[in-house]
Amino acid sequence: MSLQIVKFNPQAYIIIEGQEELKEFYIIQSGQVRTYKSTPVYGDDKPTVLGPGDFFGVESAMSGHKPIEVAQALTPVSAIKVKNDQFGLLIQKSAPLAMKIIRSFSMKLRAFDTAITRLSFRNALDEDPSHLFELGESWFKKNRLDHAAYAFQRYLQYCPKGEHVSQSKMYLQKMNRPLQAPPVADKNMNRVYPKDKIVFCENEPGYELYIIQGGSVMITKLVNGQEVMLAVLATGDIFGEMAILDNKPRSASAIVAEDTRMMAINKANFEGLVKSNPNVAVKLITLLSERIWTAYRQLANLTIDDPVGRLYDMLLIQVEKNKTPIKAKTTHDFNFGAEDLLKMVGFDPQNDQQYVASLINKHRWLRLDQGTLKCYDLPELEKQVDFYRKQVQRKRQKAAAM
Repeated sequence: MSLQIVKFNPQAYIIIEGQEELKEFYIIQSGQVRTYKSTPVYGDDKPTVLGPGDFFGVESAMSGHKPIEVAQALTPVSAIKVKNDQFGLLIQKSAPLAMKIIRSFSMKLRAFDTAITRLSFRNALDEDPSHLFELGESWFKKNRLDHAAYAFQRYLQYCPKGEHVSQSKMYLQKMNRPLQAPPVADKNMNRVYPKDKIVFCENEPGYELYIIQGGSVMITKLVNGQEVMLAVLATGDIFGEMAILDNKPRSASAIVAEDTRMMAINKANFEGLVKSNPNVAVKLITLLSERIWTAYRQLANLTIDDPVGRLYDMLLIQVEKNKTPIKAKTTHDFNFGAEDLLKMVGFDPQNDQQYVASLINKHRWLRLDQGTLKCYDLPELEKQVDFYRKQVQRKRQKAAAM
């Protein structure tokens, strides 16, 4: 494998935020590079100075999205340029680099996710095992007894002296379920989960990540007593990685949508798997890169004060996630409706319908067709978002000048 060494003069811009998608990233050999965002978002508003051994540009190179930050040389810089299709070979020679990237990404993503939850889902459960009881009650009220039993059993397991111990036992007895969770019958890496089976639930400790080999899994979160669908994952997707990388409780629940085969990887064999199977590391880093980009865009969405502007921006985020080309008169079918769009930005689907109505009534190029939103002119959508983003920039410039 032949890697190119590139050099940059002081003050040279190596990466420009929002430029065309990168096909490579950089590992610093010598010198210093400053990375920053031209429009900072919550929780990520400080420039970072990188030195030898550090890397930058990975998120864009591996996700296929436009860069979300600027990289500028502070001193004379020598760096290794790694093309994204060389990454697997690089990992074979340097597994520690892969682990460094994965751990760095997991920390960044956890910070983003925490900020998003606090700002958009203010009443989401904290990442604390004691909240397993609230999750169990929510499922019990919906007559999802298997799920409720799982949550109550986990509450008793992780909070044996908690204030809801007696109530949890009462619920389990009422459902005629054992107080202790049954042991995991299958400790093999390759597992089969039947439909509706809980893989894990939010707020419980996590010890494994999963790679779906066939089937699908729903990722959900309890917000305001309602279960919010965050994602539906399919074959090839990886989930549960955050808990084993940063030792934090699960941030969401994973429920099997159909009979599903998956590989379970625990903390003990994770690093060994990365070393022996570079494709897994490439897949995971690509996944984390995509999630970091999405989390950044969601946080940037929260800086838009106008509710209608936030809805426009969220629609554009979905277009960009799908990597749909934005060309004249390009049409895009969203696979969700008005209520889902409102939930994505943390609005109340019952009381905030007027904002979606404003979007649809104002423009002919955005329509609600049989419950699904459709955009008939993506450049116009992008133009609307640009208008609201400039409002944010002007507001910040005005505040900085005061």
